[in-house]
Amino acid sequence: MILNQPGSGWGRLAEHVAGAIPVTEIDGVWQFRTIRRDGREFGTALLARVDGESQERRRIYTARFMHTLKGKERGKFEASLEEVGSGPVETLGDLLAGVRKRLEDEDPRPVSVADWFPVSDAAARGG
Repeated sequence: MILNQPGSGWGRLAEHVAGAIPVTEIDGVWQFRTIRRDGREFGTALLARVDGESQERRRIYTARFMHTLKGKERGKFEASLEEVGSGPVETLGDLLAGVRKRLEDEDPRPVSVADWFPVSDAAARGG
C-alpha cells in the first residue's frame, strides 16, 4: 500500500522533510490521524532521527502540513518541521512519550520509513 500518493498532503510533507534533513538518518515515523475542517486538511507526524555526526543522539521532530482542498485558495500547501526534543539514542520511548503528552492528541500509528517517504526519494535512501 502506498501511503503517500503523489500530490497528497502526506506525500508533500514527506518531500518537505526530505529537503530539510537526511532521510537516511530517519529511523522512525509516527503519523497522527488526518483532520479535515473548513475545506482544509491538517496532518501531523513525529519523526525520529539518529544524528549523523555522533550516532549517539536521537532528535525528535514534529512535521505538520495544512492543505487547502476547497475555496479560493484551493491547492495551497504549507508545511513545517520543528525539532521538539533530543536525547541519548536509547531513550526513544521517553522522548516520544514527552512529545505526545505535549501534543495532547491520541497515540499516533507507526509507519515504516520506506513507506512514508515518496518512491521518488528511493535513490536518496540508497534503494
